[in-house]
Amino acid sequence: MLLDFAPQVHDALRTNKPVVALESTLITHGLPYPTNRDTALAMEAAVRDSGAIPATIAILNGKITVGLSETQVESLAQAKNVRKCSRRDLPIAVGLGETAATTVAGTMIVAHMAGINIFATGGIGGVHRGHPFDVSADLIELGRTPVAVVCSGAKSILDLPLTLEVLETNGVPLLGYQTSTLPAFYTRDSGLPIDAQVNTASEAASVIRAAQKLNAQHGILITVAVPENEALAAEIAEKAILQATEEAESQGIHGKEVTPFVLGRVVELTDGKSMAANQALLINNARVAAEIASQL
Repeated sequence: MLLDFAPQVHDALRTNKPVVALESTLITHGLPYPTNRDTALAMEAAVRDSGAIPATIAILNGKITVGLSETQVESLAQAKNVRKCSRRDLPIAVGLGETAATTVAGTMIVAHMAGINIFATGGIGGVHRGHPFDVSADLIELGRTPVAVVCSGAKSILDLPLTLEVLETNGVPLLGYQTSTLPAFYTRDSGLPIDAQVNTASEAASVIRAAQKLNAQHGILITVAVPENEALAAEIAEKAILQATEEAESQGIHGKEVTPFVLGRVVELTDGKSMAANQALLINNARVAAEIASQL
């Protein structure tokens, strides 16, 4: 079998119990050790506490693994030079027997293969500021893989208006969960429009169910604002992002290296407040995704 399922995930899918997919790039690239391990395990706990089974996805020695043990999470959290696995990387990682972490796009692909309808993450990729042709594979995947993604919008280090344009072009419905505007990752409100507001897990599930009945071959984006007590003020976040982005430009950092560099500098420039916001929204998004999965 191409997919290697953890026993509890296999049993949940076989008996039609709610399952939530979780990505692994946040473990290998998104947060430092041991915060990465603790956050990943806290997300899994939030999913369980809300009545669903967590399925953290990664490639382990060439095996596409759906559901990691605590030991595997610990190992991945301390691993070095791990490949970030999007659509283009999956055959490389599997074919060469590598250990790799799945991005939003990579996790969507595997979740769909596994029969998991909903996936929780922090923020999706998007269009890079000042580089309108640098478009994340996450946006393309949302346009062709029918998995609902619960997140806090695109990472606010990106060009959010252009990101919304690409999502629209790819036919991706954009829902706000208890919000009428697009959340901006660290901050609760970007001021940008969404397609519809849903106020309950049941309403969100109804949209997903309708897409399934329509045989829609695209994802659905369900955006959730960062918890208010951990949110950054918009001006503080934007000042740090602008400085970090300018530093990346001046140092000649481009492509896939931009996001980890900018996110790391924003953490330093906000005295760790951005990391606290990141952790809070990741755990909250896992909880919301589990509630929606339970309704499905």
